[in-house]
Amino acid sequence: MPLGMEKPSISNGLYRGLREGILINQIQIRVDPDFIHDRQYLRRLVSEKIHATVESFEITRRSIDARSKRPQYVLQIDWFAGERSLRETVPGPCKPVRSDHSVLVVGAGPAGFFAALELLRLGIKPVILERGEEVRSRNKTIAKLLRHGVVDKESNYCFGEGGAGTYSDGKLYSRSKKRGDVREVLDTLVAHGADPDIRIDAHPHIGSNKLPTIIQNLRHTLLCCGGEIYFNSKVADFAVRSGRVEGVITEAGGTFQADAVILAMGHSAREIFDFFRRNNLPLEPKPFAAGIRLEHPQALIDQIQYHHTPRHPNLPPASYGFVSQIDGRGVYSFCMCPGGQIVPSSTAPDELVVNGMSYAKRNSKFANSGIVIEIRLEDIGNFHKEGPFAFLAFQKALERQAFEFGGAVGQQAPGQRMTDFVEGKISSSLPATSYLPGIRPAPVHELFPPKLYHRLKNALISFDRKQRGFLTREAVVLAVESRTSCPVKIPRDGASLMHPSVLNLYPCGEGAGYAGGIVSSAMDGQRVARKIAENLGCL
Repeated sequence: MPLGMEKPSISNGLYRGLREGILINQIQIRVDPDFIHDRQYLRRLVSEKIHATVESFEITRRSIDARSKRPQYVLQIDWFAGERSLRETVPGPCKPVRSDHSVLVVGAGPAGFFAALELLRLGIKPVILERGEEVRSRNKTIAKLLRHGVVDKESNYCFGEGGAGTYSDGKLYSRSKKRGDVREVLDTLVAHGADPDIRIDAHPHIGSNKLPTIIQNLRHTLLCCGGEIYFNSKVADFAVRSGRVEGVITEAGGTFQADAVILAMGHSAREIFDFFRRNNLPLEPKPFAAGIRLEHPQALIDQIQYHHTPRHPNLPPASYGFVSQIDGRGVYSFCMCPGGQIVPSSTAPDELVVNGMSYAKRNSKFANSGIVIEIRLEDIGNFHKEGPFAFLAFQKALERQAFEFGGAVGQQAPGQRMTDFVEGKISSSLPATSYLPGIRPAPVHELFPPKLYHRLKNALISFDRKQRGFLTREAVVLAVESRTSCPVKIPRDGASLMHPSVLNLYPCGEGAGYAGGIVSSAMDGQRVARKIAENLGCL
């Protein structure tokens, strides 16, 4: 049966908050970009397809099929046999906080915030400790980083209110289905100011210019419902007695006590591992991905993906997603940012890390993406002797070498034309870039061990075979893209979700090795919060 001609199916209870007794029928339609904003046209198209007049309908998923010369929107439509449905968009009410239960949450990123909100919903008081600044002050600190290249070790693109997700474009796509339903996370974000379209887009994003306000709104909910949050409060140690954590000690000497501690510190809080090292507690090395950040003119990506320029005004800036197997190893695009910019994500002044982000409108002249490869023990030479810190040591070495390649001047990055990277030669000149601290010609290809460089190079050649024109001297390669995930895993018991050697210590989110992005981190935070409530007898 041709695509878009499926027999309508009936689904009951598809959403939370539907009026009881209403039948929902699902169909899929294809729409030319000319008509995507024409509600009357869409209603007529749905009516024609089902051979009946539609009283109300709702778009529940929206994607773009750009395989033909004329891209089309693909819409999943829910139409209703009766009155219009009501989807619950406001998170469930908080219960009165019980004075006899509290939980410390280390980190105010997605995992930490959503764990705290879930604890409040369950009647447990959360206290968040964040090493960085609240988001408005953090914005000013990051502006100084971009202008002067000076890294504040406690407040930067990785540390501060909202975590690394605040300045990562706000991508809300998760491939993982085993974690549960993502709609609760999306509904919470919408209730705090996100565009409702994030519920229906196949690859939703919020935009780094809008996320700070949403995060402030989340904080307001947290405080109004009885939670607490402390900024500039870096955790230095844990108070442990008889194998049970009882609280934390901050770098400033403050002591906080609670029934449990959630470690939701993000993928770059390396100092947290010192506690495990000092106390000889188990940690695990975790393979991670590293590579380059590749930037094209957005108009070129539009031409490749949409087959014509300029792009249709009703189409978003084109994105891409590539994966290729090179000598038995996957090389893939990561955190692709159409209409975005490259930013310095270093957390120390003697390292160079780059990442991508974009604003809500995605109206930059550039498109960037990480091109990364999984790093394995066989790739890291003598660093394997570092035991659970093997991959972390290799990651640090890459970042310090990238800093040297960049000239060891502020956060100036090493750059290379894409074609020169493939050919293994230094560029005599570099194209324009969105990276504000600046770039300088350098042998980026020499940053990686030969076998890793060989795979990265041949992956780019492979991507060009799939999308002709992708490999071009107008694109620039920057280094190094290395904070794709945390290279150390903090183990936790599968049943209790506690650390196996420290009772009431709950590793959580991306920094502990259990998530990979905003949505999966938020969901892991919710899961850990529910398990704590269960273990405390609060459910």
